[in-house]
Amino acid sequence: MAGNTSEKSAKAAAKRKPTLLAGGNPQIAKADGDAPVQAYIAAMPGWKSDVGRRLDAIIVRTVPGVHKAVKWNSPFYGIEGQGWFLSFHVFTRYVKVTFFRGTSLRPVPPGESKHKEVRYLDVYEDQLDEAQFAAWVKQASQLPGERL
Repeated sequence: MAGNTSEKSAKAAAKRKPTLLAGGNPQIAKADGDAPVQAYIAAMPGWKSDVGRRLDAIIVRTVPGVHKAVKWNSPFYGIEGQGWFLSFHVFTRYVKVTFFRGTSLRPVPPGESKHKEVRYLDVYEDQLDEAQFAAWVKQASQLPGERL
């Protein structure tokens, strides 16, 4: 029953124009499921919305049954009962993808983090290597997820 309430709240929120935070990141209420993630993607400004749709489509295609949520104004992707393996966030000039166990991926994603295992991929307009991203998503989904 809680899922229905969360889903209804997410759909209602999707009808309102979300506030854009610093760097253009959409402010979306914390909720589980595809609806809040789609609301986030729809609210991403300009070309970043297309990047969000592409990232989401690759993740869904690569990890059937992936669990989705919005937390801290960012979409999260994980495996039910195993934790989160990836999230992304809008910045002014790019979309930052976070791989929570990124140092275990091969090749290691390029962006370093102050967190030991985290690695980042900054996606600029027309700069997404879909094959490499899909390979990282597949690897990341098979690792122990982050419990948040």
